[in-house]
Amino acid sequence: MHKQILFLILLTFSGLFCKAQSVPELITSSVQGDYPGSNLLIIFDSTQVQVEESGLSHVFTHRLYKIFTPAGAKGLNLIKYDYDPLSAYVEIRGVSVYRADGRIERVNPANVLDYPAPARAIYWGAREKMVEVGRLEPGDAVEVFLYRKGFTYALLQGSGDDDERYIPPMRGQFYDIVPFWGSDPVKVKVYQVIVPKDKPLQYEFYNGEATSKMEMKADKLIYTFSKKDIRPWKGESRSVDASDIAPKLLISSSPDWKSKSTWFYGVNEDYKSFASTPAIRKKVDELLRNARNETDSISILTHWAGDEIRYSGISMGKGEGFTLHSGQMNFTDRCGVCKDKAGMLITMLRAAGFEAYPAMTMAGSRIDYIPADQFNHCVTVVKRRSDGKFHLLDPTWVPFVRELWSSAEQQQNYLMGIPGGADLAETPLSDPQNHYLRITGKSEIQDDGTLEGEYTITAEGQTDASIRSMFTRGYKADWANNVEKEILRISPLAQLVKVTYDDPYNYLAGPINMQFRIRIPDYATITRDEVIFTPLTASGFFKRAMPHLTFDTGLEKREFPFRDRTSHSVEISEKVTVVQGKDMVSVPEPASGKGSGASYTGGYQQDGNLLSFSFSAEFPKRIYQASDWSSYREAVVYQNKLAETPVIIRVK
Repeated sequence: MHKQILFLILLTFSGLFCKAQSVPELITSSVQGDYPGSNLLIIFDSTQVQVEESGLSHVFTHRLYKIFTPAGAKGLNLIKYDYDPLSAYVEIRGVSVYRADGRIERVNPANVLDYPAPARAIYWGAREKMVEVGRLEPGDAVEVFLYRKGFTYALLQGSGDDDERYIPPMRGQFYDIVPFWGSDPVKVKVYQVIVPKDKPLQYEFYNGEATSKMEMKADKLIYTFSKKDIRPWKGESRSVDASDIAPKLLISSSPDWKSKSTWFYGVNEDYKSFASTPAIRKKVDELLRNARNETDSISILTHWAGDEIRYSGISMGKGEGFTLHSGQMNFTDRCGVCKDKAGMLITMLRAAGFEAYPAMTMAGSRIDYIPADQFNHCVTVVKRRSDGKFHLLDPTWVPFVRELWSSAEQQQNYLMGIPGGADLAETPLSDPQNHYLRITGKSEIQDDGTLEGEYTITAEGQTDASIRSMFTRGYKADWANNVEKEILRISPLAQLVKVTYDDPYNYLAGPINMQFRIRIPDYATITRDEVIFTPLTASGFFKRAMPHLTFDTGLEKREFPFRDRTSHSVEISEKVTVVQGKDMVSVPEPASGKGSGASYTGGYQQDGNLLSFSFSAEFPKRIYQASDWSSYREAVVYQNKLAETPVIIRVK
């Protein structure tokens, strides 16, 4: 029955076919020449969602694939469907293979297998339904029928043996996020949702256009969306997430984000997620014994929750939805995912007398204004007594980081769960000077080309974290090797004569500081008339702390926004004494520039046999528009030029 329903939807609403066509006719009329370079074609992708009054949804999907190449055949020999049994029930209801010679083969439903899904760090029992189709050849086609009941929750309730477990946490509400893009071309895609007439939906189609229709039949509202000739999505290197720029449909019965915020606040307060215990209060008192002010207190508790709650999702049960696990559970287990770290921090802040709540966010992509649950991460907000404003804290992303809110999350949407509700907000920009890298050097090029120099590196914020990770993300026995590797990246002959650095685990003491004494034999090329070399600090020294240098500058123009790790700044300088040096013959020209994507300046100066090099740059954002690329690229190109173009000095 579902096959007839979905195929009728396809014919009625897609506008693609002028007459009813059988599946074999559709396969025959779909030819590779219309889709050059494609391994396969999705002839149609048709989905119908039937929503009950409770919000429980039944999803029927019908797809037909045409194989063009051996690679396309290989990609379809296994049909797989991921799901989580806590919130969804799925079936692969039918798979048929239409051979190029006209034969039709039905895959035995008994061959469908149900396996635990691969897992790392989060062990919540996710599973996979899969069935092997068998050997396929170019010209074959595969027809698939899928059924799903339930919902897909974010990583931020459910038990029982009946359909109650498949009703979404915000009971009675429905939402969906429907991508109208993919890696393979689609001849036609149709999405239809049927809801009770007292549950009207709001929707918006982003980053493109689709045909839409709404009608009322009896006691139902029927919304249908279709799009023809969807070509494979191709973004750009380092562009923002595809869901931010590729065509998609957002649809929701929730009235607005404020109602979601109010609900999120209520379910956690009703569950008493943040109730304290004598053991928690004792730990808080112990931690804050020497705290000097509220900033100290917030910092100490944030870093304790970040460092002492191991990231490992093993706990199951009611809390796996938007209801955060209790503080008592988190304090006892000392492990969990983002919501457990956030919940532990909220519990401890409240025990210390602060007003604190959870917030939901989306790490990696934008949250659009239609209130469909576009969340994958949970954080904390605290109201400071000094200014009466809410401030963001993220105990998940700040272990061994001096920040309390990771600036790798700037320009990111979030929704607080607070009394009275809140609207969708955006995390603020962080000044690039909050994430500086400063490298200074004093060196000498000796008569035989040996470089000997002393260098100092200091860093703050996310740049501090990048350098500090050489220690905090490795065994102590490897620390010396990790530091030496940074030197050997410059030259395999480099010798680390001496290095000193701050205690990498004492990140509350101040920005990290490192001092090096380095010797590199044959660093400079010595001829009868010239000394040829590149100052060590210009050659990519500690490139790991300069994320802008990971960009491919071969792309001259961009169509889409792009993203960096964080806003940041770089200040590099070195004074090089060339023992035999007299006059500069050739050095990269000094340059400077300023734009919406970056500002920079750099160059060389000479005073006798002393050569002074400097370069500085600021990259002011994490998320950039395509129009920012010109100045961003210009700064990166110039710094690369400084690294790749040697200095030539005439000898005495």
